[in-house]
Amino acid sequence: MWQSYINGLLMAAGLIIAIGAQNAFVLAQSLRREHHLPVAALCVVCDALLVSAGVFGLATLLAQNPVLLNIARWGGAAFLLWYGVQALRRAISPTALGQGAETGPRSRRAVLLAALAVTLLNPHVYLDTVLLIGSLGAHQTVPGAYALGAASASLVWFFALALGAAWLAPWLARPATWRVLDLTVALMMFGMAAQLMLGQ
Repeated sequence: MWQSYINGLLMAAGLIIAIGAQNAFVLAQSLRREHHLPVAALCVVCDALLVSAGVFGLATLLAQNPVLLNIARWGGAAFLLWYGVQALRRAISPTALGQGAETGPRSRRAVLLAALAVTLLNPHVYLDTVLLIGSLGAHQTVPGAYALGAASASLVWFFALALGAAWLAPWLARPATWRVLDLTVALMMFGMAAQLMLGQ
């Protein structure tokens, strides 16, 4: 049991620590101190559900259905391009440097809906959690312990990211820092969208 748990913990940690759309969103919300802990909790719950679904059969179903994979691929590419354009606009605009200057603080509901979109409309999340982590977990001696280990990695990472970034916010809340962050996010989103469209 413990070996399966550790395998899940290490596998998930290796994948979720890499910066992607979900991590970039949690980081930005934490630097704004805008509902960052509920966002982190939502990301943990989504990851746990997706990994569990993959471990207990969804990975096999998706791998055998190229139509679903193509829908996820092109829909995800469109979403990543849109998200990248929004980040690029914030990086260029002098009135939108990460503080929501033109719209004011967003409600918890709006932020959580945006977090759901970043999580569930990004096909990389499915490739990582359902297909890769999930399919490996299906072959563990104790699949449930493996899924729990993966969820533990997600829990530690997202709350560490949310709390750490919120703590650093006073030092990072400068216009130049926000420009760099938004430009980095935009380039990352465009790169992931290009990978999807090229089928890599």
